[in-house]
Amino acid sequence: MARALLIVLDSVGIGGAPDAAAYGDAGSDTIGHIAEACARGEGDRLGLRAGALRLPHLSTLGLGLAAADASGRMPPGLAPGGAATGAYGHAVEIAAGKDTPSGHWEIAGLPMQEPWGHFPETVPAFPPELTRTLIVAGRVPGILGDCHASGVTIIDRFAEEHLLTGKPICYTSADSVFQIAAHEEAFGLDRLYALCRLARDLCDPYRIGRVIARPFTGTPDLGFRRTPNRRDYATPPPEETLLDRLDAAGRNVVSVGKIGDIFAHRGTGLEIKAAGNAACLDAALVAFDGLTEGGLVFVNLVDFDTEHGHRRDVPGYAAELEAFDARVPEIRQAMGAGDLCVITADHGNDPTWRGTEHTREQVPILAFGPGVAPGPIGRRETFADIGAAVARHLGLPPLPAGHAW
Repeated sequence: MARALLIVLDSVGIGGAPDAAAYGDAGSDTIGHIAEACARGEGDRLGLRAGALRLPHLSTLGLGLAAADASGRMPPGLAPGGAATGAYGHAVEIAAGKDTPSGHWEIAGLPMQEPWGHFPETVPAFPPELTRTLIVAGRVPGILGDCHASGVTIIDRFAEEHLLTGKPICYTSADSVFQIAAHEEAFGLDRLYALCRLARDLCDPYRIGRVIARPFTGTPDLGFRRTPNRRDYATPPPEETLLDRLDAAGRNVVSVGKIGDIFAHRGTGLEIKAAGNAACLDAALVAFDGLTEGGLVFVNLVDFDTEHGHRRDVPGYAAELEAFDARVPEIRQAMGAGDLCVITADHGNDPTWRGTEHTREQVPILAFGPGVAPGPIGRRETFADIGAAVARHLGLPPLPAGHAW
């Protein structure tokens, strides 16, 4: 029996999905546009990185080839320079939306059949009855925001008023989310989490996928910054996923980063929280080293998305990609006989695109391990093919959706 390591590079898309135009994202291409910007020198930042995007290990696995198949053009500098050493391809999402839960659930074999609910792009954005109940039941003097906003800018806008009034900052986005930001010390972290649990119940009738606690610290003089103590309160998957299958079979599962939150802590086994991509990958590799036969380590690396995609930070995104690429040899070294590693993504977040939202994109599939045959696996018509391949590798019955390559 084998083991598997499933790594989601949060938001690392490789070209607009076939239906990207319906989302206003026709032409988006996270990897391609970052590579092109770096080739033009727009990805340079003193002390961080400079020059062309350098991803030699991911390119050798087939990332550039997968991106070329998906977008129709090879990103500058990502050609492998020889035959790919991994199985490579690209996948199209069939679930509606471009959010984290639907992307991860589809990867795990559960494409969403019904679209999420969303709050309108109006001010106020939230239904008055939801807001009233949150204020009364949550024992807060009111709320700030009540609009669509970027999490970074809305904290800068309202943080000082939040400290003066005690009103939490509530906002949403193009995703199916209700987000609450509050000062960790002045408002209290436990109080923020309790308010988010209340909001989770209130958002259920509106089919909102996630309520997200966004704690921050700081002062008006020194500025404000979000902390790593984010917590997602997701609605549970409506049907069985790969994780449920593993749990039912008595297999060991280790969920690293926000995987536990995304799946509402169902079938997620041992959950490990860590701050930042490097720490999450460290934790995943330690867990994989001790993983029993037939088990899965499932890790989300969120910094691509939260720290760079939403902030439209091309140099930072490029540096984050290069930092991950430098660790690919370490990941390959961790693979023993019969092991499988799959590197993929859940959506795009093109930092050159307009706005600050996710982009509807295809995602890469890079699969490798001692027994994995390298070469193209082509376009996969659903992210669920990833879960199907992992299930087959681990000797589980076929999932309801997806086809292994």
